[in-house]
Amino acid sequence: MGVAVVGTDSLSERAAKMRESLQKSQTITDNVVSILGSFDHRLSVLEAAMRPTQIRTHSIRKAHENIDKTSKAAEVLLAQFDLFRQAETKILRGPHEDLESYLEAIEQLRSNIKFFSSKKGFKSSDGVLNNANNLLAKAISKLEDEFKQLLSSYSKPVEPDRLFDCLPNSLRPSSGSPGHQGDSSGKSPSNHHSEQHKSNLENAVYTPPALIPPRILPLLHDLAQQMVQAGHQQQLLKIYRDTRSSVLEESLRKLGVEKLSKDDVQKMQWEVLEAKIGNWIHFMRIAVKLLFAGERVVCDQIFEGFETLADQCFSDVTASSVSVLLSFGDAIAKSKRSPEKLFVLLDMYEIMRELHSEIEMKFKGKACSEIRESAFGLTKRLAQTAQDTFGDFEEAVEKDATKTAVSDGTVHPLTSYVINYVKFLFDYQSTLKQLFQEFDNKDGTSSQLASVTTRIMQALQTNLDGKSKQYKDVALTHLFLMNNIHYMVRSVRRSEAKDLLGDDWVQRHRRIVQQNANSYKRSAWSKILQCLSIQGLASSGGGSSMGADGGGGSSGASRAMIKERFRTFNMQFEELHQKQSQWTVPDTELRESLRLTVAEVLLPAYRSFVKRFGPLVENGKNPQKYIRYSAEDLERMLGEFFEGKNLNEPRR
Repeated sequence: MGVAVVGTDSLSERAAKMRESLQKSQTITDNVVSILGSFDHRLSVLEAAMRPTQIRTHSIRKAHENIDKTSKAAEVLLAQFDLFRQAETKILRGPHEDLESYLEAIEQLRSNIKFFSSKKGFKSSDGVLNNANNLLAKAISKLEDEFKQLLSSYSKPVEPDRLFDCLPNSLRPSSGSPGHQGDSSGKSPSNHHSEQHKSNLENAVYTPPALIPPRILPLLHDLAQQMVQAGHQQQLLKIYRDTRSSVLEESLRKLGVEKLSKDDVQKMQWEVLEAKIGNWIHFMRIAVKLLFAGERVVCDQIFEGFETLADQCFSDVTASSVSVLLSFGDAIAKSKRSPEKLFVLLDMYEIMRELHSEIEMKFKGKACSEIRESAFGLTKRLAQTAQDTFGDFEEAVEKDATKTAVSDGTVHPLTSYVINYVKFLFDYQSTLKQLFQEFDNKDGTSSQLASVTTRIMQALQTNLDGKSKQYKDVALTHLFLMNNIHYMVRSVRRSEAKDLLGDDWVQRHRRIVQQNANSYKRSAWSKILQCLSIQGLASSGGGSSMGADGGGGSSGASRAMIKERFRTFNMQFEELHQKQSQWTVPDTELRESLRLTVAEVLLPAYRSFVKRFGPLVENGKNPQKYIRYSAEDLERMLGEFFEGKNLNEPRR
């Protein structure tokens, strides 16, 4: 019991202590809350007290910032004024002393104008802008003068010798004449138009001359650029055109280019015109590949970055010179057609085709379209005129009515002319291929050329048949045809025409030659061979005969008849000799062959006749009066046939 009481008291004490501790904690908490509340109040009071100071501090900072901005803006304005004054000083000094500084000053002036244009709030901006724009206008005006002066100073005509040095060696003139090429003869197209020669021309290197020194071009470019930016394109174009076009025309005049009208061309003698056409071909090559090419380089560099303007300037500068060159070609293409003009037309067509890609490349752009069309139009007209001339030539050959027959039956001038004409055609095979393609013919080029050649040869043969009928002597008719057809065959066999016309053509015409040779032999010798025939020698009774005189094997042949035969033979042979020694077979091989053919028939017959009937005459009076020639004499005299001897020449 006593133990329980003690325990209860202990718990009570502990509980009392805990209550006391809790009361103290509450008191402390209340005191802390009170203190914190007091701090909050004091802080609010302090914040309220500091607010005016914070406002003043912010205002001061803002003021400083505004002062800094204003100060910097003023510095920029002052700097722009300084730059403007510097630019003004350089511009007023002019571009002559230091062009680069002058151009930099203009750029600076443009920058100033841009700056003050954006500062409309600045009181003096309008005045500054007016001054700057006026100064810029003066600067650009001085630039125009400088551009003109610089361009004029370095624009000089190109001397012909300098142009010739830019040509490939094969095209440089060998004489003093500027219009003649080193290998040009005008009379031998084969020299010009071999495939090797064409290949050399295609691979030839042309070096266009520097028409303006390269060191000057960048300066001109900078000047042009400033003028374009200032909107002075038209002034720039006029200055460039007026300066460069006259220089280009003078370069061509020095070279030998003439301004000829269609009437001038029509009045010229053919030899003079042919020489001028040869020169024109050379001039076209020099103009396009050297002068115009050099002019294009100058345009492209001065107007770099302004392609349309470059094209327009190039077109304006070259237009007059191109017109002079093309007008001559046009006058030829439109002039009266004649066979001798065909080859110069082909030469002219060939050079225009050769220059086609160059013209297309150099005269590019819309501004040059008219010049391009004029050049390509001339190419078409030359092709058309050449094609028409083919037809004219074929018709002229067939209808050639020259009455000047060759009296000796030799090759007619028309034959040699036509054959040479045809042979020259084959020197233009690649040119003709292009020409035929101009008109979109679907037939192969080779077959077209073969067709043209065959028609021309047939026209010639038809004409020769007509001319052969002018001869009264039928033998000479056949000799004439034999000579001329043989000349045609031989010429074809020795030229490229053989591959085109074919072996059939050659063999067919060789047979015609042989047929005429046989016809000649029959016409000329059948009558005299009848004198050596035994036909008609049978005795009709009376008169002396071989049998009566004791001869053998020829009974019935009277001496009188034999004498008459020998006399007739001598007369006819001498007549043939006199006449046919004036006739001509110009081909040595054919001439010898024809003599041999006659000898093979005549000499055996004569020997046989003399052997058989000679004794009848030899036993009578004056046998040499009748048996005037030995077989050897006849053979020697046959060797004088077809030599074209003059009547007044002594007998060999």
